[in-house]
Amino acid sequence: MGQKAIEVSGGWRGNMKFAFTDGYGHELIVDAPEDDGDSFDGFMPAYMLLASLAACSGIDVANILKKQRQQLSTLKVNVRGVQAEDPPWQFNTIHLEYQLTGQQLSDDMVSKAIELSEEKYCSVGATIGGVATITSDFTIIQD
Repeated sequence: MGQKAIEVSGGWRGNMKFAFTDGYGHELIVDAPEDDGDSFDGFMPAYMLLASLAACSGIDVANILKKQRQQLSTLKVNVRGVQAEDPPWQFNTIHLEYQLTGQQLSDDMVSKAIELSEEKYCSVGATIGGVATITSDFTIIQD
């Protein structure tokens, strides 16, 4: 099987702002304050990385649970990353907290879905897992 290539393209919009477009035409704004307290538009890059990890794994988990015929009604993924104190401020630890709501959700199936995402399917986690220690837990709320 060959390698899969994906691309995004971006351009500077002034100050610290960039706009990126994916191959499907979706636009994403990335920005940062020039000074602490300044307003800005869009996700800062480090926050975007955490959101990418949460979305990647969340998509996997929801899809796996759907295939297992689990009745999932909501899925929230909260992520907390701890960065090094010095540049380049890499993430040392990242913790994902999955909050699932549904009818008769199985602890075992939820646990297995998260494990499959984290160990097999999530490309973002696989990429950053060599640098940061990634941990997770979950809570199920039965409807």
